[in-house]
Amino acid sequence: MVHIHIMGASGSGTTSLGRALAERLDIAHLDTDDFFWLPTDPPFTTPRDADERIRLLLEETRRPGGWVLSGPALKWGRPLEPLYDLIVFLRIEPQLRMARIRAREAARYGQRIGPGGDMEVKSGEFLAWAASYDTASPERRSLAAHEQWLETQTAPVLRLDSSRDIDDLLPEVLLHPAIAAGSVRRRR
Repeated sequence: MVHIHIMGASGSGTTSLGRALAERLDIAHLDTDDFFWLPTDPPFTTPRDADERIRLLLEETRRPGGWVLSGPALKWGRPLEPLYDLIVFLRIEPQLRMARIRAREAARYGQRIGPGGDMEVKSGEFLAWAASYDTASPERRSLAAHEQWLETQTAPVLRLDSSRDIDDLLPEVLLHPAIAAGSVRRRR
């Protein structure tokens, strides 16, 4: 069993890499957004109770086989931290990251985020929040908060530039000693 945590800024590709790794390793893919937010329309408006989200997430991590967890869970995911075999920290140049986010938002929500759309204001707030990741203080989801958290972890940390293709990133994760050793154990 291997347990990989992939984290980074919104738009850095944590979910995309997480899905690809889970598929390649034939293990579960878990995304922190699915546990943090209640399913609503529009989405991402109502956080789930912290105790409930960690209960649900721990329930999923107890299933047989390994898992890949995409997205940060710094303040609420402490019970998971001892389980991580590897933490992958994705970084990407801010302008490229914001271009990815804008394209993703447009593809997901179309006119809903445009002028007069029911998600226009919320989308604008989200984009402003996402754009401040590299300069915001550690009190919120930011580069500073992520770096502080990474300093406290005992699992190895693999830092990757996520402007590269996923097909280029996958081998770096799969060949990391923490994962390669787990692959050998699973084959025996």
